[in-house]
Amino acid sequence: MPKRILTGTVTSDANAQTVTVSVERRFTHPVMKKTIRKSKKYRAHDPQDTFKVGDMVRIQECAPVSKTKRWEVIAE
Repeated sequence: MPKRILTGTVTSDANAQTVTVSVERRFTHPVMKKTIRKSKKYRAHDPQDTFKVGDMVRIQECAPVSKTKRWEVIAE
């Protein structure tokens, strides 16, 4: 089964080797037909601490690295 890849913006880099990435998705409401924006935050593993707040990054699913980290940063 392929691993999911998401694109988002780094919202926090305060923790060591970890970034918080906010991923936004847009979809049309089934009844109202209005475009809705929803966002979700993911904690991703960043071993070299290379990404800072505001960077656009791509994250990929991985094996659990810690209690909350199940994603890793793969590219800008």
